Amino acid sequence: MLSATAIFAQEYPNRPIRFIVPFPPGGGTDTVARLIAGPLSERLKQQVIIDNRSGANAIIGTELGARAPADGYTWVYCLPASVSVNPTLYRGLSYEPLRDFSPVIQLNSIALLLVVNNSLPVKTVPELIALAKARPGQLNYASSGNGSAAHLAMALFSVMAGVSMVHVPYKGGAPAMTDLISGQVQIMSGPMIGAMPHVKSGKVRAIAVTTAKRAQGLPEIPAIGETLKGYESSIWHGVLMPKGAPAAVVRRVNAELNGVLQVAEVRERMATQGADPVGGTAEAFAAMLKADIARQSDLLRQIGLAGSASQ
Repeated sequence: MLSATAIFAQEYPNRPIRFIVPFPPGGGTDTVARLIAGPLSERLKQQVIIDNRSGANAIIGTELGARAPADGYTWVYCLPASVSVNPTLYRGLSYEPLRDFSPVIQLNSIALLLVVNNSLPVKTVPELIALAKARPGQLNYASSGNGSAAHLAMALFSVMAGVSMVHVPYKGGAPAMTDLISGQVQIMSGPMIGAMPHVKSGKVRAIAVTTAKRAQGLPEIPAIGETLKGYESSIWHGVLMPKGAPAAVVRRVNAELNGVLQVAEVRERMATQGADPVGGTAEAFAAMLKADIARQSDLLRQIGLAGSASQ
């Protein structure tokens, strides 16, 4: 049996690989997936084909991946929304991450940027907390939707800071940012790649990054965790395979992806999106995923969103 496993691993892959990305082409996740697919195709001597299957908050593509054959020829791109948030947010979700997938690798970690309208009289996290406590229920924050990373980052901030602010969900980050700039809303957290141009142009003010430590790409901007000890609300991207994928194949793909994450061009292009490459073992990713699911579940229950959505 051991020799058969070794032979299988040596022969893998012998046909193209399907890489399901449960988001539309052109977005941040799709960009990273395509960024790593090229070097992976060269390393594996087989084409890694991106298959965009967007819809239903990533449920459609993720479910498709969960039901695919566990032969190592289907990979699934994942992030907190699809595997950490959805299981608690949605009633009767059609997949269960820890049951239906084999974790392969964490690709990166991406801090969100906490920004405010220029008219808000705060420049630091302590000043924002003090203002929110002085004006309970009067400050509002925008997000790209209920259960989005931007929403949960601010919900966690409110819980840990002991403040009450009003959540204003939008249908995307762009309209939320437009209203932040115009003053319709006062506060927002969002991906660096979308927020930084407006910070640099002076349209909004950056307060902090939504992590425990400062981001490599923005060392001059404080982290919320410097004020609220234990605060961490970053986005991460990772790769899964259907549960039962051969262990030797998971190890092979993990090793190749770790190699790709060391390529200078890959690291530089990730940095333009505010992403810090992570890598590591499949076991480390599995442990992180388990902890993140529990953390997001606790937060969603605290803020009353558990089971609030249906497929």
